[in-house]
Amino acid sequence: MGLIRGLVLLPLAPVRGVVWLAERITEVAERELDDEPAMHRHLMELRTAHELGEVSDEDYEIRQDELLARLEAARRRERGEEPW
Repeated sequence: MGLIRGLVLLPLAPVRGVVWLAERITEVAERELDDEPAMHRHLMELRTAHELGEVSDEDYEIRQDELLARLEAARRRERGEEPW
């Protein structure tokens, strides 16, 4: 029975492979999304670029707000709260 089932489902193998790959990519993206040290590093890099004149005041404010919002959302998820 297992052999017949395997042969019947064989054409679906590429689809299952794509689904598996999408799940792994999602897991990695979620880990990176919640990586507080990485967000702190990005904030420091942004501040340095701003101080060196590589980033305008307006762009600095926008990007800083985005990073701080991501950091807050990650902390809420860690506490089991709704991120927004």
